Order: sequence, then structure tokens, then C-alpha cells
Amino acid sequence: MRKLVKPTLLLLAVLLLAMTAACGKSSKSDELTTVKFSEVIRSIFYAPHYVAMSQGFFKEQGLNVDMNTAQGSDKGAAALIAGTADISMVGPETTIYIYNQKGDKTLKVFHQLTAKDGSFLLSREKLDNFTWSDLSGKTVIGWRPGSSPQMVLNSLLLKEQVTDANVITNIASPAMAGAFTSGQGDFIQVFEPVASTLVNAGKAYYVASLGEDFGAYPETSYVATSDYIQSHADIIKKFTAAVAEGAKWLNAASDEEIVAALKPFFDGTTDELILQSVNRYKAQDTWPTDPVLTQEQFDILQNVLVENGVLKAEEKVTKMDDVVDMSFAKQLGKSD
Repeated sequence: MRKLVKPTLLLLAVLLLAMTAACGKSSKSDELTTVKFSEVIRSIFYAPHYVAMSQGFFKEQGLNVDMNTAQGSDKGAAALIAGTADISMVGPETTIYIYNQKGDKTLKVFHQLTAKDGSFLLSREKLDNFTWSDLSGKTVIGWRPGSSPQMVLNSLLLKEQVTDANVITNIASPAMAGAFTSGQGDFIQVFEPVASTLVNAGKAYYVASLGEDFGAYPETSYVATSDYIQSHADIIKKFTAAVAEGAKWLNAASDEEIVAALKPFFDGTTDELILQSVNRYKAQDTWPTDPVLTQEQFDILQNVLVENGVLKAEEKVTKMDDVVDMSFAKQLGKSD
């Protein structure tokens, strides 16, 4: 019996070690790579990103997205330069600003998330048959100077030859709705779900979509430093794939599924408002099925920057590839 016990114990020990090793390998393979991510503001305008998080598309790619809200593209770009963020969701104009500073680091757009401006104009008083000339002599609570929504509004006013609207640009984005409901301004320019929240609460009236009235505009992009893209190409590829999957899912999901996916990111917002916001963005073709920033879109962007006086004509980036890397977006759907 003693001769049988020792081999049996030895066999058990070997099996135990093998199982431990296998568990160790499984645990190691299940580890996620953390990506420090900065979003510009919290808005349903960026729904594909939140879907990618809630539906596990990032995790399927082996990524853990550690998200914070910067409250401005300038702050999101600064986080990239400082190294406190790996990837930021910001306006693509930030890459041009940083490039022209000729500093040690440059930024590049690698995924185009939105194809229109995402803000809406609301009025304090009910207006029938709104035209942009109705802003003449009125006060509008708007966005900070140089931000995409501010420039889109200004370009629209220039196009409509409205020269005497008073646009307030020094109220922080989280405080804009509160300033309006407390009596400041005749109009306010806000994103969803804030727009629908104010309208449904009887605090404002919907009058116009800046995305529809202005037209094509590459407002929001995923951006990283050139160094990070080069040294973490695998992460950029996986990140791009996850967000693209989020956009695809959003276009096919039921109303109930969409609400459930977005609810964790908009605590206190009703199901009705979430769905209303998503449908409003869908109606204006906000989320492109192909997340590639084109030369035409890039030209529109730079023309708007020049028109708004934040970029001199001679400072235009002549070679888009200096601030844009669409190689990852172009590979979506292609076999390796």
C-alpha cells in the first residue's frame, strides 16, 4: 500500500500544480489594459462611446476605460500633453492649435465620432416660424470662445447677417442651464439631454438645431499624442473598434435597449428624455457609419477656424496627415 500511496500523492500534486498554472494563465489573459480617457463634456451627443462601455465592447477588446469629464476641449487637450490622459474626446481643432505651437508634442485625430454640431437653440418665449434674424438684439447664453459650438453659432450668425446678437461666452458649461432658468438670456445653446430637460420642464422652447442648419462639421474626435499612437498602436486599434461597434449597436438596438445602455451615465434623466435625445441626434445623422475624417471635412473645419478669427489663413495645416491618422479607422471591417 505504501508503494501505491506515494505515486498517488505525486500524481495529485502534479495535477494540482497543472491546475494552478492553468488558472494563472487564464487570470493573466483576462487582465484588462487601462486607458486613461477624458471626455469633453457629458452628453448624449457621445452616445456611441457610452454604449461601448455599457455593452462591454471595450472589455471585449481587452480595455478598461477609466473615464473623467474635462469640461472643455482645451482641458482635454491639456490632459494629453500633461500625460494625465491617454486618449481624449475633443474638438479636432485642438490638434491644429497644438501643432501651430510647435511644442515638443503634437496631437492627432484617429477616429471621427460626430459629423454635425450637437447643440440646439432654445428660447425663453415661444416663437412661431423662427428665423435666425430673431436673435437680432437678443442675448444668447453660448459656449466658451474658440469652442466648436461657439464657432458654429458665430458662423451661422455671419451667414444670416445677424451682427447685433449678444452671445455670452463666459459661463462655465455646467452652469449654463442654471443661469438661463434663473432669468439670464433670451436664448440658450445647449446639448442633449439638457435641451430636452429644459423643454420638457417648461423652462424653454425648442427653436433650432445648429447641426441641421449649419450642415456637415467634424465637431468631436478621439485624439491622442503622436507618441502615444505610435507606441500603443494596438490600443488605438482596439479602442477604435470598440467605439465603432457602439455606433453600429446604437443604430440597430430597440428603444428599451438604448435606454438601459445609456441610463448609468445620465443619472436622474428619465427614460423618455434619453430616448428623445438619441432620436433627435439620429434624425440629423450625427453619428457617421464610417468614422474617417475626410479632407473635405478637414477643410470645412479650418475654414470655420479662420472665419472665427482663431486661426490665420497662413496658419492652416496644409498636410492633414500632420494632425490626423485615419489608418485605424480605415482598417475597420477589413480582415487582418
